[in-house]
Amino acid sequence: MGQVVDGGRAVLGRTLRFLREKAGKSLGQLAEETGYDKSYLSRLESGERLSKVRVMEDLDSYYGCGDLLVSHWKVARHDAFKDKYKEFMRLEATARIMHKYAPNVPGLLQTEDFAREVLSGPRTTPRDAELVEEQVAARLGRQLLLRKDPAPHVRFVVDELAFRRTSASAEVWSGQLLHVEAVAQWPNVVVQVLPFAAGIHDLMGKGSLTLLWQPDGSAVAYTEGDSSGLLMDGPDDVMRHRLSYDRLRDLALSPSDSLSFIREVLEEHRS
Repeated sequence: MGQVVDGGRAVLGRTLRFLREKAGKSLGQLAEETGYDKSYLSRLESGERLSKVRVMEDLDSYYGCGDLLVSHWKVARHDAFKDKYKEFMRLEATARIMHKYAPNVPGLLQTEDFAREVLSGPRTTPRDAELVEEQVAARLGRQLLLRKDPAPHVRFVVDELAFRRTSASAEVWSGQLLHVEAVAQWPNVVVQVLPFAAGIHDLMGKGSLTLLWQPDGSAVAYTEGDSSGLLMDGPDDVMRHRLSYDRLRDLALSPSDSLSFIREVLEEHRS
């Protein structure tokens, strides 16, 4: 018998079971007709697992229910994040303008394989591997907000260190660089590289910074270190962090020079 869970994942699980039973299908029949493992489908229904979004897309198509399951999945994926991140996630999902600084490759720009490597730690039980897969699925789900309609305007300032700390796999790292290069050319996205030559800066050693503006003009600042996150909505706090961000943006390479830099790093890696 599966564990009892609450929240979005439980709602998604109950919906999956309702649709299957309404269609008159057993788990075995569903597995045979969709190609997904029976035990995997069972754990989705019990709320023990969080799938990747494409699984929900497949099942939406199978049941002919529009985007019902994908909509529930977008809520359920928040269960993979700790409570302290959930309010930030909610605000990020509705923001119209985002300014982000990151010392490493930002989660919104990571490929699936690179995200899996970043999120993987010591795995002592099968459940550890499952948790990593849930976190990867949730991280990829966040990236959907870059392509929503209307799309937010997003500016990334990324430390040069992020492009020098390579993946353990040459293939994964090549794919990651190509992905950043591609996203940097989207009309709603700007990527700027903060070079080592910029020297000491306001956010050095302080983790990442995100500034979010909502449709009503309200703004928040969110800072995140190795083990802590702080969400601030006070005008003075937001202004102080915006000034820090503006200084970094001014020190960074221009968007076109940043794109050239990324391509040079890619060519160096290939050679």
